[in-house]
Amino acid sequence: MSPVRRVAVREIQGDLWEAHALGHWIAITTNGVVRKDGSCVMGRGVAREAAQRFPWLPKHLGDRIRDAGNHVHAFSGAKVFSFPVKHRWHEPADPALIVRSAGELRDFVADLQVFKKPLDLVCLVRPGCGNGRLAWTDVKPLLAPILDDRFVIMNKA
Repeated sequence: MSPVRRVAVREIQGDLWEAHALGHWIAITTNGVVRKDGSCVMGRGVAREAAQRFPWLPKHLGDRIRDAGNHVHAFSGAKVFSFPVKHRWHEPADPALIVRSAGELRDFVADLQVFKKPLDLVCLVRPGCGNGRLAWTDVKPLLAPILDDRFVIMNKA
């Protein structure tokens, strides 16, 4: 395994789903709310788009949240990681949760690289921005010491 370099948060213009179509893993921003039917609330943004593409995902994520909590979870069949940014869907994103999720994602990818096929790139949107109501100028410095050159932030043009 090659050493991982720490770099400034990498950003590129592009579409998250186009990167996914090219075979890259993606991280979708999520919350920790599980409905009575056992499915995770995935009603907006990339979470909604993921639920539309993978109709089984809200139930599987809900099961994982119920069993292990609001943490990063991997779904290899879809090449998707959950990336919690909120505790409840209607609240603003929580910067501390974003930091924790970034660390969990980094560690998860490192573990996958040791035990399975290495992941060369994981793409995500600006976590907590948009529906999370945080400013990218506030979130980006939180991610800089955590995410390395295996991660890229996709920003639509």
